[in-house]
Amino acid sequence: MYAKKLLILLIAVTFFTTCKREKIEDAKTGPTYLEQHRPQLHFSPPTHWMNDPNGMVFFDNEYHLFYQYYPDSTVWGPMHWGHAVSKDLAHWEHLPIGIAPDEKGYIFSGSAVVDWDNTSGFSDDGEPPLVAIFTYHDPEGEKSGAIDFQSQAIAYSNDRGRTWTKYENNPVVPNPGIRDFRDPKVIWDADNRQWIMVLAAQDQVMFYASKDLKKWNYLSQFGKNRGAHGGVWECPDLFPVTISETGGRKWVLLVSINPGGPNGGSATQYFIGEFDGQRFRLDQEFGAEMARQARKDTSRVAACWVDYGRDNYAGVTWSDIPQEDGRRIFMGWMSNWDYAQVVPTQLWRSAMTLPRQFQVKATAMGPRLAQFFPQELQSIRGEKKEITINTSPGTTHDLGVDPQKLEIILEVATDATGSFGFELLNTKGEVYRIGYNADMQAYFSDRTKAGNHDFSEKFAQEIHYAPKQLEGVLITMHLVLDVSSAELIADDGLTAITDIFFPTEDFTTIRFFTDEGVAVQRLDVYPLEGVW
Repeated sequence: MYAKKLLILLIAVTFFTTCKREKIEDAKTGPTYLEQHRPQLHFSPPTHWMNDPNGMVFFDNEYHLFYQYYPDSTVWGPMHWGHAVSKDLAHWEHLPIGIAPDEKGYIFSGSAVVDWDNTSGFSDDGEPPLVAIFTYHDPEGEKSGAIDFQSQAIAYSNDRGRTWTKYENNPVVPNPGIRDFRDPKVIWDADNRQWIMVLAAQDQVMFYASKDLKKWNYLSQFGKNRGAHGGVWECPDLFPVTISETGGRKWVLLVSINPGGPNGGSATQYFIGEFDGQRFRLDQEFGAEMARQARKDTSRVAACWVDYGRDNYAGVTWSDIPQEDGRRIFMGWMSNWDYAQVVPTQLWRSAMTLPRQFQVKATAMGPRLAQFFPQELQSIRGEKKEITINTSPGTTHDLGVDPQKLEIILEVATDATGSFGFELLNTKGEVYRIGYNADMQAYFSDRTKAGNHDFSEKFAQEIHYAPKQLEGVLITMHLVLDVSSAELIADDGLTAITDIFFPTEDFTTIRFFTDEGVAVQRLDVYPLEGVW
């Protein structure tokens, strides 16, 4: 009898171990998109390492997203351009690697354009080619101690971006003797009938011009004594935007910086001004307000930030969205170099933010960049739930919905006091909070108790704050929650916070909380459908 029981036990153990091993092996061979912490609303790679978005171009009814990708590990390595496409900015189709390293180096960040007039001569069938502009990073040159190991190169495609041919005479912009010389973003300057390239050059950006995407002439530089300089400048973007109130036009220059962000680590700042085909100059009001703020508080960096959270970096905008559409749509890398390579995901690392549409608003502070989620994302909304809640001091109200895929629109009267917002909870006692502190006049994101942060002492050191920009208007919060992230757009689009978090068990409850009581004028909740 004992032998029989022992045999049964051994069979059971063997069966369990085999099943467990098969599940692990299955996980290694490909994603289920149900892995712990896997985003259900955001783009993430099927497997392995991802960082900056690259080559974002709209062509033939497809939004192309290339991205920095290392297909052999979940940490940074020899960079490739991964590739995906979308027709609606919500659902993505993974495609084979777009551009791979070669004897000239790794394929660092860059951009892509539609060469509508075939100025490059790369078309072979009468259709406009796609042209990618990227940085070659020579690792051997870097190891040798040289400083000119980064240069700019191009590749072209005549099959809707599915395959790419590198230009035989690369590089098209050799290194002039600058160690950090990378991340070219190219646009067509219709006013002057030329291509404009802006690229990062250590602590500033440089502008180049070309008629054919092959021969480039240096124009000017900007930024050496402007904005935040806590780290190296990276991933610039230059584009015109219409001022929503007047219909006039301003130019926006995005510049990412690592480190030096408003809440630590990497972040993206912006400048608003004029571009005349050769030079970028700050708008008089924008520059004056930056100077005034710097004088008012000498400890404050005179910079304007796209996002005050810790997890929106290296973002750029799509090129070639049709003129009749008139939109400028942005996407960023949803992580931070302080901890990106050690976050507790196993099969993949990193995701992108949701896309955001940019505007320029005229404010009392001068022109400011505003953002909101594009209308395409409404396609994944479920039925709206309008909620009326008790907002007595010190109360909480369970919203009665799953917080893992959720959109919330909140409006609160301007006379609010204390703190209020939303808290996510699980049965382990972990909690993530996001809301508004009226006494500080700042929005906040608190992941200090939101789960696992042992992987990095820099991940959850303190609460992240973002100053309210507008006075005398409704306190607004437009919040999208995913399995492991929160994206808040507030303050009529002028303030944003993006943070990731890693609860040891999924959050299952979401509550509205208020310290002192507030007048909630609107609280709409939309469950969202997963996009995978």
